[in-house]
Amino acid sequence: MTESPTMNAPTPLPPDALNASPAKGTRARTLVLLAGVFLLFAGGWGAYWFFVGRWQESTDDAYVSGHVVQITPQVGGTVRAVRVNDTDTVAAGDVLVELDDADSRVALEQAEATLAQTVRETRVLHVNTVALRAQVAARQAEADLLAADWNRRTAIAAMGGTSQEEVDHANKALVAGQAAHVAAREQLRANQALATEDAIEQHPKVRHAATRVEEAWLAWSRARIVAPVSGQVAKRNSQVGQKVVAGAPLMAVIPLDALWVDANFKEGQLGRMQVGQRVILTADYYGSGVKYRGRVAGFAAGTGSAFALLPAQNATGNWIKVVQRVPVRIELEAEDLRAHPLRIGLSMQVMVDLRDSGDAPPKTAVPSALPVARDDSAAALAAARARIAAIIRQHAASGKLPDNAR
Repeated sequence: MTESPTMNAPTPLPPDALNASPAKGTRARTLVLLAGVFLLFAGGWGAYWFFVGRWQESTDDAYVSGHVVQITPQVGGTVRAVRVNDTDTVAAGDVLVELDDADSRVALEQAEATLAQTVRETRVLHVNTVALRAQVAARQAEADLLAADWNRRTAIAAMGGTSQEEVDHANKALVAGQAAHVAAREQLRANQALATEDAIEQHPKVRHAATRVEEAWLAWSRARIVAPVSGQVAKRNSQVGQKVVAGAPLMAVIPLDALWVDANFKEGQLGRMQVGQRVILTADYYGSGVKYRGRVAGFAAGTGSAFALLPAQNATGNWIKVVQRVPVRIELEAEDLRAHPLRIGLSMQVMVDLRDSGDAPPKTAVPSALPVARDDSAAALAAARARIAAIIRQHAASGKLPDNAR
């Protein structure tokens, strides 16, 4: 029996069936590849988080801060000269502003003249002590002579050799002489109370006049306003001819070598953070290629909203929880700051290494190095006291009461 050609012929496939199998294989390989890439990425990220990421806390809510030293006059006056402009770099002791010192110079000359007069008057008191001692001795001698005369006349009158009238005259003369002796002695005591036996410069009147000279000298020296610290001038708002009063801000000096960073971390990031931990920072000013080293110096006493001008009122009915931030003070390495100077207000990227145990107890502030202002008042007082000593030497023949006058 012969086979039918129709029964042995293969069944034809649809046209789409020829291309379906390769497409499914390509999609499967793509999905497998994507899954592998995802698993590789997830594994890499998980490894990074386990070994590195979980030991770091970072924020970009951080800004450079520094000391803004206000320059204010200690005395009022008219601005005669302004020696600096904004962006100028000054050293401690450089003259910034000069005030008109005519009035203070006249007041100083008056105080010096008063001191000279007081020294001379005090010296006169010391010299008068010698004269008054001599006068007391003379009155004592006179009283002794009058007493002897009265005794003699009394004895003669007892023998009838003189009249009672002469005895009475002798008695009255004795009483007058004794009264004159008492008056001279009290005058000496009064002069000694005024003069004292100390050196002239220790006399109360001289010391009072000397303090007036010191006061006038300080007012005169403060007409020249100098930089208390080294830094860069900013916010200058003083002009020549301007009338200023004590305490009015004229400009500011910012020591750019004493900057720090205030990083505002979320409250949930502070659990393992502590003082002394190492910090790596980058500034938008220089880019990620420049890194700064730092240390956590301390934590603020409260969140930023707690110290805001208008603090949040959370005891209201429509309360919404907002994650708070706490300012963290970060000190920078001095050599990094010198190599790449910063400016106040620049943005920073901050990363704290939580693996570092720190070098201070947790949440305890580390004292920071603060700029110390020049003590120009001490130098002015020293100059004033040298001037006072010169005036006293000039107007006093001797600094102490002579030994024979004590």
